[in-house]
Amino acid sequence: MKKAFKWIMTALLMVPLLSSCMAGRFMSNYALAPTPHGVDDIERTRHKADSLMPGSTAWYDGLKAQGILKDTTIVGYKDFKVHACYVPAKNPASAQGTAIVVHGYGDNHLVFLYLVRMYRDTFNYNVLFPDLQYHGYSEGDHIQMGWNDRLDIEKWIPVAHDIFKDDFMVLHGVSMGAATVMMTSGDPLPEYVRAFVEDCGYASVVLQFNNNRKQSFAFIPPDVLQSASLVTKIKYGWGFWQASSVKQLKKCDRPMLFIHGDADDFVPFDHLWQNYNAKKNGYKEMWVAHGAVHANSYAKYPEEYTERVREFLQKVKKM
Repeated sequence: MKKAFKWIMTALLMVPLLSSCMAGRFMSNYALAPTPHGVDDIERTRHKADSLMPGSTAWYDGLKAQGILKDTTIVGYKDFKVHACYVPAKNPASAQGTAIVVHGYGDNHLVFLYLVRMYRDTFNYNVLFPDLQYHGYSEGDHIQMGWNDRLDIEKWIPVAHDIFKDDFMVLHGVSMGAATVMMTSGDPLPEYVRAFVEDCGYASVVLQFNNNRKQSFAFIPPDVLQSASLVTKIKYGWGFWQASSVKQLKKCDRPMLFIHGDADDFVPFDHLWQNYNAKKNGYKEMWVAHGAVHANSYAKYPEEYTERVREFLQKVKKM
């Protein structure tokens, strides 16, 4: 009887544990290995690029047809092949620098063509804009949420420098791309990387996933994040708690512009303050785009967005 009771109690204790493990596996797969992705999702993102700035893909296709805009690949993190496009400044002889533009979750190099056009056509910068792993034409076995993406960006930095030979480089990312930029900013980087622009990036992966959980799976307890992080650690080699923009920003001493819409509830507005306050060293600026939802600051205020970034870069160049 005692033995039977022990077995029953053990089974009852195992039920929530197994449920947590199953939920953790589901959450890890759901968040980090969605379908469709990559090449299969290119057409959707072409439409998205044009919705953000009409004529973007025609502009892209035209430069590509002329051989001005080109593709390249390198071997990235974990030996996956990663892809990027690059294009010289509108007037290459008087180029003002180089920008690396980093896209967000589920997107690819096409989506933020409005930023590529802003840097190239308006600021006269050279631009390299990569596909992060598991996106666009890049290989990869999962979405890395910016954490290991930063290691690929750190490989793209010298590639862009070798192509364009500039001594001034800015990294500019949106959403997960912004988190990638912030996470990169805390690592040792070449001196010619002079500035960063982050637009609506999250403070950490665990905070972002917890917000997603509350929005879409409120019935799942927050403890599932521990299980999902463990599954991710075993399967991919990193955990949610180590992937933090805030921790990396504490080590950043180079200028950064922080942008966030105050109507953003996908990456909640308070992430802006956590990120901004975490950067203790070096110059920083903040711009709050009033009424802008997630990744909508440029679409809502294209002229002000452009001028804010232009003025920030001009200040940095004088430092």
